[in-house]
Amino acid sequence: MRLLLRSNTGKFSLTKDLVGDDTIPPYAILSHTWGADTEEVTFEDLTKGTGEDKPGYEKLRFCGEQARQDDLQYFWVDTCCINKANYTELSQAINSMFRWYRDATRCYVYLSDVSNPDFNTHVEFNPQPWESDFRKSRWFTRGWTLQELLAPSLVEFFSQRRDRLDDKKSLKQQIQEITGIPHLALQGDPLSQFGIDKRLSWIERRQTKLEEDKAYSLLGIFDVSMPLIYGEGRDKAFKRLREEIDKPLKGLLKEDQECIQHLHLTDPRDDKKRVEETKGGLLVDSYYWILKHSDFQQWRYDQQSQLLWIKGDPGKGKTMLLCGIVNELKKSIAKTDLLSYFFCQATDSRINNATAVLRGLVYLLVDQQPSLISHIRKKHDHAGKALFEDANAWVALSEIFTSILQDLSLNTTYLIVDALDECVADLPKLLDFIVQKSSVSVDLDRPFLPPSFRRRTTVFDVYFPY
Repeated sequence: MRLLLRSNTGKFSLTKDLVGDDTIPPYAILSHTWGADTEEVTFEDLTKGTGEDKPGYEKLRFCGEQARQDDLQYFWVDTCCINKANYTELSQAINSMFRWYRDATRCYVYLSDVSNPDFNTHVEFNPQPWESDFRKSRWFTRGWTLQELLAPSLVEFFSQRRDRLDDKKSLKQQIQEITGIPHLALQGDPLSQFGIDKRLSWIERRQTKLEEDKAYSLLGIFDVSMPLIYGEGRDKAFKRLREEIDKPLKGLLKEDQECIQHLHLTDPRDDKKRVEETKGGLLVDSYYWILKHSDFQQWRYDQQSQLLWIKGDPGKGKTMLLCGIVNELKKSIAKTDLLSYFFCQATDSRINNATAVLRGLVYLLVDQQPSLISHIRKKHDHAGKALFEDANAWVALSEIFTSILQDLSLNTTYLIVDALDECVADLPKLLDFIVQKSSVSVDLDRPFLPPSFRRRTTVFDVYFPY
């Protein structure tokens, strides 16, 4: 992988191969749809000093000039910065492509099929005159542009005439409607928090020139790598991709994998996204402001028990505050720490009872640290799915949960439960369980103030009584 350098005379040259280099300079990166192979500038063209007469050379000029305006000396274009004749380099480049887009200072999206009017595009129009072309752009139908949309933090869109239209942040509503990708993924939330099937669905309506590339273009989306075998066909490529995705569970016995599937009645991560989307979305950093304003709510933090208790009137945004805390913890906790959370909802029988709370918390813990499956295995034996669904499910899950929290391999663990007042079945049982496992006393007149389960486990249990 090399970068392009634009000289004062407008000529372009390539840097050395920067793979493994710890001193990669800031750079811009170009995202675009390819024309015919004969139109694009290649690695060979640049090494021989040719290609200026090709239509694709204009995209190099555009990217180089835009980078210069943004005070960036280097930039990257996929058509010519990779020596595709070298199979090893090509395979390495595709496996690291997501990272190159992610680490770019700016990503310029050149939309060759989006025109814009002669008048100022920054004048307030709703919708903008170019929006119809934008929604129909071929760029949104290509496989490789999926990672080019998601990986960079700053993505700017330019029209056929090189006029800047807007950026990913400002256009997130339109992009969500075009692609079906949730706002949280567009704004940079870790892709790992979106389910496997959800991420696979983002590529369904996209196409690639080579059928295997539809699978290969997802490597960065799932943070996996694998050898490229062009000619293997689409189905085999996706089969190998799925095997790489599932590798963390490969070491588990078949019955252990079934345990996890039985736990997976609902995914708390999906519930969190549903809450954020239906309640209007989360304003980044808004929870910092909330904590500083006592007229919004009453709050208490007990350093000894590491407890955060929040109380406020309905509709004040307590659940969204909790979503913000979850997001902040994901960014700040150590890689070895675990974070598990659950959102109760009275109207959904799958997530409105005490058994569901423990099932969801255990599911996320095991999903993050598969070795914890051993605690389920002790109970599972030959009981199978019934272990998690019959009348004894609460007993089994409470014993499993207790055993997991006593696991010596467990580092700091954050447990978050939202809206216990919407736990309409067996709430006293759940509260009793919390009290029994508590290391400090609880005011029984305020049973919604659960302390730490154990010394090495931090619990943010947020219960909002009306």
